[in-house]
Amino acid sequence: MGRLACGHRGEGRYSLLNMTVARCLICLGLVSVILSGRAHESYDLVVYGGTSAGVISAVQAKRMGKTVVIVGPDRHLGGLTSGGLGWTDTGNKAVIGGLARDFYHRIWKEYQKDTTWSFQDRSEYGGKGQGTPAIDGKNRTMWIFEPRVAEKVFEDYVSDYDIPVYRDEWLDRENGVTLSGGKIATITMLSGKTFQGKMFIDATYEGDLMAASGVDYHVGREGREVYGEDWNGVQTTVLHHRHHFGAVPNPVSPYIVPGDPNSGVIPRVSDQHPGVRHEGDSKLQAYCYRMCLTDDPRNRIPFSEPEGYDPRQYELLGRIYQAGWRETFDKFDPIPNHKTDTNNHGPMSTDNIGFNYDYPEASYERRREILKEHESYQKGWLWFHCSDPRVPKDIQAKMNSWGLPKDEFVDNGHWPHQIYVREARRMRGHYVMTENELLQRRKTPESVGMGSYTIDSHNTQRYITPEGYVQNEGDIGVKCPPYKIAYGALLPKKAQCENLLVTICVSSSHIAFGSIRMEPVFMILGQSAATAASLAMDAKGAVQDVSYESLSAQLLKDGQILEYEVPFKEGGLRILYPGILDGVVVDDERAELTGYWKSSTASNSYLSYGYKHDNNQAKGDAGAAFKTLLPKAGMYAVQFAYTANSNRATNVPVTIHHMKGKTTRFVNERITPPVDGAFIDLGVFQFAADGPAIVTVNNANTDGFVVIDGMRFIEK
Repeated sequence: MGRLACGHRGEGRYSLLNMTVARCLICLGLVSVILSGRAHESYDLVVYGGTSAGVISAVQAKRMGKTVVIVGPDRHLGGLTSGGLGWTDTGNKAVIGGLARDFYHRIWKEYQKDTTWSFQDRSEYGGKGQGTPAIDGKNRTMWIFEPRVAEKVFEDYVSDYDIPVYRDEWLDRENGVTLSGGKIATITMLSGKTFQGKMFIDATYEGDLMAASGVDYHVGREGREVYGEDWNGVQTTVLHHRHHFGAVPNPVSPYIVPGDPNSGVIPRVSDQHPGVRHEGDSKLQAYCYRMCLTDDPRNRIPFSEPEGYDPRQYELLGRIYQAGWRETFDKFDPIPNHKTDTNNHGPMSTDNIGFNYDYPEASYERRREILKEHESYQKGWLWFHCSDPRVPKDIQAKMNSWGLPKDEFVDNGHWPHQIYVREARRMRGHYVMTENELLQRRKTPESVGMGSYTIDSHNTQRYITPEGYVQNEGDIGVKCPPYKIAYGALLPKKAQCENLLVTICVSSSHIAFGSIRMEPVFMILGQSAATAASLAMDAKGAVQDVSYESLSAQLLKDGQILEYEVPFKEGGLRILYPGILDGVVVDDERAELTGYWKSSTASNSYLSYGYKHDNNQAKGDAGAAFKTLLPKAGMYAVQFAYTANSNRATNVPVTIHHMKGKTTRFVNERITPPVDGAFIDLGVFQFAADGPAIVTVNNANTDGFVVIDGMRFIEK
């Protein structure tokens, strides 16, 4: 048996000396040997996956006095945090507490050392991330960092806490999970190593242990109706970021002979119908490698032509440049020592759209093929920029000034060891997190941590529009406030498994996972999961039966942030969320729209994630229907939300459809709404129980910008 701390592969039969050592370890409660002759490593907690969530889970278990092991396919600890994502997607940093914040404190400590600044003077680095300084001296944290530094911090964790790590160990997904009495008893790797535990945590991006344990999960996007969400399912016509062809000055043809459908379709464009908006499908948002690049000649390895390079795979990219695209370097986000965390940006960037659909369920061999395809695509994308004459000369020259850093990923050809698995399986567990919790439409029970990052999905497919042009689909970016994450989202249904917690592939809808999937959140959930596992062991019960009173008390003691009230600054941004308002609120994003409406957040006060206006054009063509089912029949006050300004219309027609017919009110949107600074009263009306309450707005004959922000029904 190899050394526990290093996770070396075993050497087969025990020698007499090894047997003596094994017996000693048995006495310590660390190792047991079963009669078959195969060694079982036995621990209180077995963590499958050496991701950021996995390491933090193990640290918390050790802090609570438990024996713990990390085992998994990772050769490097930290997952994506040490795999290239150094430009941390944090959202509101005030909700990052506990060991997650400790991680960023340890990063800060590393950058206090002169030796960490290999290629840049510390005083020269003025990086910012999401509007805040990268180096926060006041709070002794640093949010932006190099992969090698992050990996060192994770290695320090397992060293400081004496946590054994078994690397390059792959779960036998067919026969490797032994269940007994509704619990996992052991898990076995393809190498033959078996690990016994009282509790287990799946900390992988793929959710392999969860799936092999027979726990329910989902892959792909749910339809809008499954959880009553606005942003789930197919999102044709929604163009939120500049990752789509609406940002290209001229339309791009998808056909080999531009404009001729009979000539065939160029590579990396699908000729399949994209689906109907809000319908569910099995497609996944795109993956990429978060490349770490440098323009420092002392550390730079110039790009070269990759094996099997085919410039025809980038025909679309050539056409995009010919159509006027010039934002190539907008997401070469700077990290210390003249390096970048390079993320996807633009209509054909580092995201390999449509080539990851089978990844979550694929065999290990097939996953390796998918990873190789993504690596080849991105290296080819870089080389196309460096060498193809269709790339503008200034962009080509600049790309040739970049390269892979000599001091990063030194055992992997200087290429990231972790692909960005933005989404794979998602558990269908004890509680499902949806956009309704994130956007405060519904209260979240039993918080074990918080998230706050924008609800974010990258593109899912690249298709041909009815007009015959290329379009990307699936890109979503919806602002949300800090939100709670339910303990039940970490738990399988009790009938399926009583001693498993899931820290990455948590129980959530596709669109809610778009915000939850941030690395700081995974670390937060890792600490909370290990805390719950420890308490369940102490109580000798199921994880579903852990006392939330005890759990929350321990989490708060250990620095987790379980709730957060957004501070209000006079004259600053004021956002009202439906979940904190009285009555039934229908936001403009839930309205049925006709004609042209433009989304905006220009006002300093609005509901949820913005409002819409008609751009003061096409009068009579734009309409909106706010529909909802009220809890019971009766009299309701109807209130209309808009944002006031001197350029608004003074005569906006708003029609209430009620039991006695229709009533139209004309609203002057130049006047600040008197109710909560957001709503104006339209009157009290009677509504039936067996039909929807409907209020419509249109822009016919209006004398300025027409704004819609929401409708509210309050029982009288």
